[in-house]
Amino acid sequence: MTNANQLKEIEKAVSQLSPQDLREFRDWFAQFDSEAWDRQFEKDVATGKLDELAEKALKHLREGNCNNL
Repeated sequence: MTNANQLKEIEKAVSQLSPQDLREFRDWFAQFDSEAWDRQFEKDVATGKLDELAEKALKHLREGNCNNL
């Protein structure tokens, strides 16, 4: 089965959920997606992908080019 077919099956299944099941699925998916994002962010930090961005931000801070939130 191709990814496109799998996606269509998932879309169909989700569209047929009861309101309660849809809420539960939405909660589960939000948690799942958040954890996946966290893992990717941690990987990017560990591999140095964000080093240049962090240095740029620190440079702006040292130069007084930041606003207090």
